[in-house]
Amino acid sequence: MKTEIPGLKKQVILRFIMAPVFIGLILFLPAGTLYYWQAWIYCGVLFIPMFFVVSYFLKKDPELLERRMRMKEKEEKQKTIVKFAAIIFLIGFIIPGLDYRYHWSKVPVYLVITANAIVFSGYIFVFRVLRENSYASHIIEVEKGQKVITTGPYALVRHPMYLGVLLMYLFTPLALGSYWAVPFFLPLIPLIILRILNEEEVLLRELPGYREYCQKMKYRLIPLIW
Repeated sequence: MKTEIPGLKKQVILRFIMAPVFIGLILFLPAGTLYYWQAWIYCGVLFIPMFFVVSYFLKKDPELLERRMRMKEKEEKQKTIVKFAAIIFLIGFIIPGLDYRYHWSKVPVYLVITANAIVFSGYIFVFRVLRENSYASHIIEVEKGQKVITTGPYALVRHPMYLGVLLMYLFTPLALGSYWAVPFFLPLIPLIILRILNEEEVLLRELPGYREYCQKMKYRLIPLIW
């Protein structure tokens, strides 16, 4: 079924507007000021590339964006994981603003810039994954006609998108100038591991050829480790 591009554009524009507004609120309100310069840099690193990435996929692969718009998980395990992840993200993004307001951390400028560079690298890596795999949905599902992808980032690990996501969010606290927020993002590691394990159950059950791919590509998330 062909994606209705006009309707899709409206959804994408709405989310593109809502995302920076929401992130801005949970960063700047706890900080109590708009002079939170680390937050401005971080938002720029996230949302300026997002404009070009979304524009690219609206033109080249709108079906991918339609899949990324789906938010309702079908697997019960994933529903639980998503709830815990939402709590982690909310707390994790509130702490840096409070940290800035009360001066808990003194993260040097060079470390803030380096962390933002890593966040940006993770974002670009995720873009590379999405460009390689048009079926990279936001939720765990297997569609009719879906094929196993073995090229690009999928030649490194079986779940490269999660590798990019981890790079982005594990370095987010330092990018926002906060040491205290680091522990609040660490639970993302076991959550992503649980998500991968459940996702593989679905893929092994429903995606033809995935078992053979697993036999060839041994590493799920980190090359040479796991």
